[in-house]
Amino acid sequence: MIDQMNPYHSFKRTWIKSVLFMFAFASIIMAVVNPQVGYKTEEVTSSGVDIVIALDVSRSMQAEDIRPNRMERAKLAVSRLIDRFENDRVGLVIFAGTAVTQVPLTHDHEAAKMILRTVDTQSIDFQGTSLSAALERGIAAFSGYDTNSKVIILISDGENHDDNPLEVAQRAYEQNIIIHTVGVGTPQGAPIPVQRNNQLAGFLRDDEGNTVVSKFDEALLKSLAQEANGNFQNSSAPDLGLNSILDQISAMEQQEYETKQFSEYESRFHYFIALALLFLLMDVLIFERKNIWLNTIRLFD
Repeated sequence: MIDQMNPYHSFKRTWIKSVLFMFAFASIIMAVVNPQVGYKTEEVTSSGVDIVIALDVSRSMQAEDIRPNRMERAKLAVSRLIDRFENDRVGLVIFAGTAVTQVPLTHDHEAAKMILRTVDTQSIDFQGTSLSAALERGIAAFSGYDTNSKVIILISDGENHDDNPLEVAQRAYEQNIIIHTVGVGTPQGAPIPVQRNNQLAGFLRDDEGNTVVSKFDEALLKSLAQEANGNFQNSSAPDLGLNSILDQISAMEQQEYETKQFSEYESRFHYFIALALLFLLMDVLIFERKNIWLNTIRLFD
Protein backbone atom coordinates (compact mmCIF):
# COMPACT_ATOMS: atom_id res chain seq x y z
CA MET A 1 0.00 0.00 0.00
CA ILE A 2 2.81 2.45 0.97
CA ASP A 3 4.75 1.61 -2.19
CA GLN A 4 1.67 2.30 -4.28
CA MET A 5 0.87 5.59 -2.53
CA ASN A 6 4.50 6.83 -2.43
CA PRO A 7 6.50 4.96 -5.09
CA TYR A 8 9.61 7.18 -4.54
CA HIS A 9 9.91 6.53 -0.79
CA SER A 10 13.04 4.56 0.20
CA PHE A 11 13.58 2.87 3.55
CA LYS A 12 17.19 2.10 2.63
CA ARG A 13 17.99 5.75 1.98
CA THR A 14 16.57 6.72 5.37
CA TRP A 15 18.62 4.02 7.04
CA ILE A 16 21.81 5.02 5.17
CA LYS A 17 21.33 8.70 6.11
CA SER A 18 20.92 7.72 9.77
CA VAL A 19 24.12 5.67 9.67
CA LEU A 20 26.04 8.53 8.01
CA PHE A 21 24.79 10.98 10.64
CA MET A 22 25.86 8.61 13.43
CA PHE A 23 29.34 8.28 11.88
CA ALA A 24 29.58 12.07 11.59
CA PHE A 25 28.54 12.52 15.24
CA ALA A 26 31.06 9.88 16.37
CA SER A 27 33.82 11.60 14.37
CA ILE A 28 33.02 14.93 16.02
CA ILE A 29 33.28 13.28 19.44
CA MET A 30 36.68 11.83 18.53
CA ALA A 31 37.83 15.25 17.31
CA VAL A 32 36.87 16.76 20.67
CA VAL A 33 38.77 13.99 22.49
CA ASN A 34 41.79 14.91 20.32
CA PRO A 35 43.72 11.62 20.14
CA GLN A 36 47.48 12.10 20.13
CA VAL A 37 50.02 9.70 18.67
CA GLY A 38 53.67 9.73 17.79
CA TYR A 39 55.91 12.65 18.51
CA LYS A 40 57.47 15.64 16.85
CA THR A 41 60.57 17.66 17.53
CA GLU A 42 60.81 21.42 17.63
CA GLU A 43 63.79 23.68 17.98
CA VAL A 44 63.41 26.65 20.28
CA THR A 45 65.73 29.22 21.78
CA SER A 46 65.55 30.51 25.33
CA SER A 47 67.55 32.68 27.67
CA GLY A 48 68.08 32.36 31.38
CA VAL A 49 70.59 31.53 34.10
CA ASP A 50 72.23 28.23 35.00
CA ILE A 51 71.50 27.51 38.67
CA VAL A 52 72.88 24.64 40.75
CA ILE A 53 71.25 24.09 44.14
CA ALA A 54 73.57 22.40 46.64
CA LEU A 55 71.46 20.99 49.46
CA ASP A 56 72.87 19.76 52.75
CA VAL A 57 71.48 16.31 53.64
CA SER A 58 73.76 15.58 56.60
CA ARG A 59 72.33 14.22 59.84
CA SER A 60 72.46 17.64 61.47
CA MET A 61 69.69 18.75 59.07
CA GLN A 62 67.30 16.69 61.20
CA ALA A 63 67.57 19.24 64.01
CA GLU A 64 64.23 20.78 64.86
CA ASP A 65 65.21 24.34 65.76
CA ILE A 66 62.97 25.29 62.81
CA ARG A 67 59.77 23.39 62.12
CA PRO A 68 59.21 20.67 61.16
CA ASN A 69 62.99 20.30 60.85
CA ARG A 70 65.82 21.83 58.86
CA MET A 71 65.64 19.22 56.09
CA GLU A 72 61.93 19.45 55.38
CA ARG A 73 61.90 23.24 55.58
CA ALA A 74 64.78 23.44 53.10
CA LYS A 75 63.12 21.01 50.65
CA LEU A 76 59.85 22.94 50.76
CA ALA A 77 61.62 26.24 50.14
CA VAL A 78 63.64 24.82 47.23
CA SER A 79 60.54 23.31 45.64
CA ARG A 80 58.77 26.67 45.76
CA LEU A 81 61.87 28.34 44.36
CA ILE A 82 61.94 25.99 41.36
CA ASP A 83 58.30 26.87 40.68
CA ARG A 84 59.41 30.45 40.08
CA PHE A 85 62.08 29.52 37.54
CA GLU A 86 61.13 30.32 33.96
CA ASN A 87 63.70 29.49 31.27
CA ASP A 88 66.51 28.92 33.76
CA ARG A 89 68.31 25.60 33.82
CA VAL A 90 68.44 24.01 37.24
CA GLY A 91 70.63 21.30 38.74
CA LEU A 92 70.59 19.62 42.14
CA VAL A 93 73.59 18.55 44.21
CA ILE A 94 73.19 16.89 47.60
CA PHE A 95 76.02 16.60 50.08
CA ALA A 96 77.00 15.36 53.50
CA GLY A 97 80.51 13.97 54.00
CA THR A 98 80.70 13.81 50.20
CA ALA A 99 78.65 15.28 47.37
CA VAL A 100 76.53 13.70 44.63
CA THR A 101 74.88 15.25 41.58
CA GLN A 102 71.24 14.23 41.71
CA VAL A 103 70.00 16.32 38.78
CA PRO A 104 72.30 17.69 36.06
CA LEU A 105 71.43 21.05 34.57
CA THR A 106 68.03 20.75 32.92
CA HIS A 107 65.00 22.72 31.81
CA ASP A 108 62.74 19.99 33.19
CA HIS A 109 61.77 21.64 36.46
CA GLU A 110 59.11 19.04 37.29
CA ALA A 111 61.67 16.24 37.11
CA ALA A 112 63.97 18.20 39.42
CA LYS A 113 61.15 18.66 41.94
CA MET A 114 60.23 14.97 41.74
CA ILE A 115 63.79 13.92 42.59
CA LEU A 116 63.99 16.58 45.29
CA ARG A 117 61.04 14.97 47.07
CA THR A 118 62.96 11.68 47.37
CA VAL A 119 65.98 13.27 49.06
CA ASP A 120 66.48 12.85 52.80
CA THR A 121 69.26 12.52 55.36
CA GLN A 122 69.72 8.86 54.38
CA SER A 123 70.53 9.69 50.75
CA ILE A 124 74.29 9.74 51.44
CA ASP A 125 75.88 7.11 53.68
CA PHE A 126 79.12 8.99 54.35
CA GLN A 127 78.08 11.41 57.09
CA GLY A 128 79.63 14.71 58.05
CA THR A 129 79.33 18.06 56.27
CA SER A 130 81.81 18.85 53.51
CA LEU A 131 81.08 22.28 52.07
CA SER A 132 84.19 21.95 49.91
CA ALA A 133 82.84 18.79 48.28
CA ALA A 134 79.48 20.50 47.69
CA LEU A 135 81.10 23.47 45.96
CA GLU A 136 83.44 21.24 43.95
CA ARG A 137 80.51 19.23 42.68
CA GLY A 138 78.55 22.40 41.95
CA ILE A 139 81.43 23.81 39.89
CA ALA A 140 81.73 20.51 38.00
CA ALA A 141 78.02 20.67 37.11
CA PHE A 142 78.78 23.64 34.83
CA SER A 143 81.49 21.83 32.88
CA GLY A 144 80.55 21.47 29.23
CA TYR A 145 78.25 24.50 29.33
CA ASP A 146 79.71 27.62 27.78
CA THR A 147 77.69 30.18 29.70
CA ASN A 148 78.52 33.31 31.62
CA SER A 149 75.49 33.33 33.93
CA LYS A 150 76.26 30.66 36.52
CA VAL A 151 75.01 30.52 40.10
CA ILE A 152 75.39 28.08 42.99
CA ILE A 153 72.88 28.30 45.83
CA LEU A 154 74.36 26.54 48.86
CA ILE A 155 71.77 25.58 51.50
CA SER A 156 73.22 24.28 54.74
CA ASP A 157 73.35 24.71 58.50
CA GLY A 158 76.95 25.81 57.98
CA GLU A 159 78.69 23.13 60.04
CA ASN A 160 81.85 22.16 58.20
CA HIS A 161 83.99 19.09 58.91
CA ASP A 162 86.63 19.32 56.18
CA ASP A 163 89.27 21.61 54.72
CA ASN A 164 88.77 25.31 54.16
CA PRO A 165 85.93 25.69 51.62
CA LEU A 166 86.91 29.35 51.07
CA GLU A 167 89.61 28.19 48.66
CA VAL A 168 86.99 26.43 46.55
CA ALA A 169 84.78 29.53 46.67
CA GLN A 170 87.69 31.61 45.40
CA ARG A 171 88.16 29.19 42.50
CA ALA A 172 84.46 29.48 41.69
CA TYR A 173 84.77 33.27 41.62
CA GLU A 174 87.66 32.99 39.17
CA GLN A 175 85.36 30.98 36.89
CA ASN A 176 82.64 33.67 37.05
CA ILE A 177 80.42 31.52 39.27
CA ILE A 178 78.39 33.40 41.87
CA ILE A 179 77.74 31.62 45.17
CA HIS A 180 74.71 32.51 47.25
CA THR A 181 74.44 30.86 50.67
CA VAL A 182 71.34 30.16 52.73
CA GLY A 183 71.56 29.34 56.41
CA VAL A 184 69.16 26.79 57.87
CA GLY A 185 68.85 26.74 61.63
CA THR A 186 69.43 29.02 64.59
CA PRO A 187 72.62 30.16 66.35
CA GLN A 188 71.40 28.44 69.54
CA GLY A 189 71.16 25.15 67.71
CA ALA A 190 69.24 22.04 68.64
CA PRO A 191 69.93 18.37 69.40
CA ILE A 192 69.84 15.88 66.55
CA PRO A 193 67.01 13.36 66.97
CA VAL A 194 67.65 9.66 66.47
CA GLN A 195 64.83 7.67 64.90
CA ARG A 196 64.21 3.95 65.30
CA ASN A 197 61.24 2.34 63.56
CA ASN A 198 59.96 5.82 62.72
CA GLN A 199 59.85 6.75 66.40
CA LEU A 200 62.02 9.11 68.41
CA ALA A 201 64.57 7.02 70.30
CA GLY A 202 66.57 9.86 71.80
CA PHE A 203 69.19 12.32 70.60
CA LEU A 204 72.61 11.88 69.07
CA ARG A 205 75.44 11.70 71.61
CA ASP A 206 79.21 12.00 71.30
CA ASP A 207 81.80 9.48 72.50
CA GLU A 208 81.61 10.92 76.02
CA GLY A 209 77.85 10.51 76.21
CA ASN A 210 77.00 14.19 75.84
CA THR A 211 74.10 15.25 73.66
CA VAL A 212 75.34 16.71 70.38
CA VAL A 213 73.92 20.16 69.71
CA SER A 214 74.05 21.26 66.08
CA LYS A 215 74.65 25.00 65.93
CA PHE A 216 74.18 27.18 62.91
CA ASP A 217 77.49 28.60 61.63
CA GLU A 218 76.53 31.97 60.15
CA ALA A 219 80.05 33.37 59.85
CA LEU A 220 81.28 30.65 57.50
CA LEU A 221 78.32 30.89 55.12
CA LYS A 222 78.66 34.68 55.00
CA SER A 223 82.34 34.35 54.15
CA LEU A 224 81.62 31.89 51.33
CA ALA A 225 79.06 34.23 49.79
CA GLN A 226 81.36 37.24 50.04
CA GLU A 227 84.24 35.30 48.50
CA ALA A 228 82.21 34.52 45.35
CA ASN A 229 80.37 37.83 44.96
CA GLY A 230 77.14 36.39 46.33
CA ASN A 231 74.75 37.07 49.17
CA PHE A 232 73.92 35.34 52.41
CA GLN A 233 70.38 34.78 53.61
CA ASN A 234 69.13 33.48 56.94
CA SER A 235 65.42 33.77 57.53
CA SER A 236 62.79 31.98 59.55
CA ALA A 237 60.25 32.68 56.79
CA PRO A 238 58.94 29.71 54.77
CA ASP A 239 61.11 30.68 51.78
CA LEU A 240 64.29 30.89 53.90
CA GLY A 241 65.14 34.10 52.02
CA LEU A 242 65.39 32.28 48.68
CA ASN A 243 62.94 34.66 47.01
CA SER A 244 65.34 37.52 47.71
CA ILE A 245 68.14 35.55 46.07
CA LEU A 246 65.92 34.79 43.07
CA ASP A 247 65.25 38.50 42.61
CA GLN A 248 68.99 39.08 42.41
CA ILE A 249 69.38 36.22 39.94
CA SER A 250 66.60 37.64 37.76
CA ALA A 251 68.52 40.91 37.53
CA MET A 252 71.56 39.10 36.09
CA GLU A 253 72.39 39.10 32.42
CA GLN A 254 70.40 36.36 30.74
CA GLN A 255 72.39 33.81 28.81
CA GLU A 256 70.92 32.79 25.43
CA TYR A 257 71.02 29.04 25.14
CA GLU A 258 71.61 27.17 21.94
CA THR A 259 68.58 25.60 20.33
CA LYS A 260 67.19 22.65 22.23
CA GLN A 261 64.91 19.87 21.06
CA PHE A 262 61.90 18.53 22.84
CA SER A 263 59.26 16.03 21.84
CA GLU A 264 55.53 16.09 22.23
CA TYR A 265 52.65 14.05 20.87
CA GLU A 266 51.02 15.19 17.64
CA SER A 267 47.29 15.86 17.66
CA ARG A 268 45.09 13.92 15.22
CA PHE A 269 41.78 15.74 15.72
CA HIS A 270 41.81 17.22 12.20
CA TYR A 271 41.45 13.80 10.61
CA PHE A 272 38.22 13.21 12.49
CA ILE A 273 36.93 16.66 11.59
CA ALA A 274 37.53 15.82 7.92
CA LEU A 275 35.67 12.51 8.32
CA ALA A 276 32.77 14.27 10.03
CA LEU A 277 32.50 16.77 7.17
CA LEU A 278 32.63 13.96 4.64
CA PHE A 279 29.85 12.01 6.34
CA LEU A 280 27.70 15.14 6.70
CA LEU A 281 28.22 16.00 3.03
CA MET A 282 27.17 12.50 1.99
CA ASP A 283 24.14 12.77 4.26
CA VAL A 284 23.11 16.03 2.57
CA LEU A 285 23.59 14.67 -0.95
CA ILE A 286 21.49 11.57 -0.33
CA PHE A 287 17.76 12.32 -0.31
CA GLU A 288 15.23 10.27 1.56
CA ARG A 289 13.08 10.02 -1.60
CA LYS A 290 14.19 8.29 -4.76
CA ASN A 291 15.29 10.57 -7.57
CA ILE A 292 12.93 10.33 -10.51
CA TRP A 293 15.78 10.67 -12.99
CA LEU A 294 18.05 8.17 -11.21
CA ASN A 295 15.31 5.72 -10.38
CA THR A 296 16.35 3.43 -13.18
CA ILE A 297 19.92 3.21 -11.86
CA ARG A 298 18.78 1.91 -8.45
CA LEU A 299 21.95 2.64 -6.54
CA PHE A 300 20.38 1.89 -3.17
CA ASP A 301 17.48 -0.38 -4.07
